[in-house]
Amino acid sequence: MSSLILTPNLDRPDDVYADLLEAHEGLDKAQSDALNARLILVLANHIGDRQIIAEALQAAKQAGQPA
Repeated sequence: MSSLILTPNLDRPDDVYADLLEAHEGLDKAQSDALNARLILVLANHIGDRQIIAEALQAAKQAGQPA
């Protein structure tokens, strides 16, 4: 089993961010939310490890908490 990577690990992160913004261009809030949900499910399927996904959910939840 692998572990969740929380250190920067993206090749060209600014380009990835730009791709995300472009994918949402022209979408209303509901369409954007649906795209995000589909993307999460596609990436979760790619990861394929429930424990890693649970760790990612916890990390994302904690990152959104006030300091």
